[in-house]
Amino acid sequence: MLSLETAREQILSAIRPLPADLVPLTRTAGSWLAADLASPLDLPPFDNSAMDGYAVSSAGLLQASASKPMPLRCRGETPAGDVPGPALRAGECWRIFTGAPLPAGADAVVMQEDKRIDPAQPETVWVQDAVRPWDNVRFRGEDLKAGAVIARSGERLNFAKLAVLGAVGLDKISVTRRPVVGLLATGNELVEPGGELASGQIFESNRLMIDALVRTTGCEPVIYPIVRDEPDATRNALAEAFARCEVVITTGGVSVGAHDHVKAAFENLGGQLEFWKIAIRPGKPFVWGRLRERNLFGLPGNPVSAAVTFLLLVRPALIRLQGGTDWNLPVTKATLASPVSNPGQRRHFVRVRMDELGGAVPVGLQGSHVLSGLAEAHGLLDVPPATNWESGRPVEVLRFP
Repeated sequence: MLSLETAREQILSAIRPLPADLVPLTRTAGSWLAADLASPLDLPPFDNSAMDGYAVSSAGLLQASASKPMPLRCRGETPAGDVPGPALRAGECWRIFTGAPLPAGADAVVMQEDKRIDPAQPETVWVQDAVRPWDNVRFRGEDLKAGAVIARSGERLNFAKLAVLGAVGLDKISVTRRPVVGLLATGNELVEPGGELASGQIFESNRLMIDALVRTTGCEPVIYPIVRDEPDATRNALAEAFARCEVVITTGGVSVGAHDHVKAAFENLGGQLEFWKIAIRPGKPFVWGRLRERNLFGLPGNPVSAAVTFLLLVRPALIRLQGGTDWNLPVTKATLASPVSNPGQRRHFVRVRMDELGGAVPVGLQGSHVLSGLAEAHGLLDVPPATNWESGRPVEVLRFP
């Protein structure tokens, strides 16, 4: 059996990112950037007001107060989006709104709350608080300078990255093409949700689970019909999926039983099996194979095993296929809330939830078939072989994406 790290390294070293496409920014959420991007302009592109108020020259206003207000004549106003008003002269101000450019001669903005207007003299603004140079002013380029790198190749485009790319005027960017990922489930005992269960049958949910996990990586999943435990049916289903998909993920049928046909059917198509046993629990019977430049990941049929092997091995591969550079699960430091024991010879990835005090609490039965505990969990605890951990121990939880 391979160690988890060896298996992951073998997979990642063999995978090459897909080609890049130039895509409208509005269609890139969740994609992986294929090239560094620099800002084409300063952001903001001009000095502007940080709030609604009055553009002023701070000279002579440092001593303004409620008991000693300073009068200024308001010459007009500028809303956001308009050109700056005319240059200010001594004793003048200009009504200005958030985001509007400052007129020449102005070096501060008086908040509208810090002024008083006499109805009998509506053009006179009385400043009632001290004004310092550059109060309430946003400077040109204080956010970004033209030429600054704002996103790097291999980064994923989340809401914040998209906001800054749009703010500097980019409308099309180069992102790695999203892989199409086919999802197959094998087993005579499986029935589509909503169907009728006969004796000995169960509803199939692995494809739905893996579909959701695949989407978190930015790939495009395709769910195929349930595959019966027959050699020809398995071969035909794999052939159909590989004709369309860069990656095919199966659940079930990868062990050594008489009704496990995935490995043989894949080889019959011309695929090369690279390995199929990993020294972890749950998830020992895991298959990785290559059919030309396309990848097969055969996950165990037990749902927790399928989820764990996807998170630890398939998820990094899908991110790497898109040129991503950060495929590790997020880690949260926690305190073990109850004892954990792993008497076995394989690393055990224990399902835990995080409580409100920062404690990691093992959830439910830890069997590879137990979905209720998986549904309650927030992440995994990597417990080495032959280990007993007491409560109160500092631990790191691998959080679900």
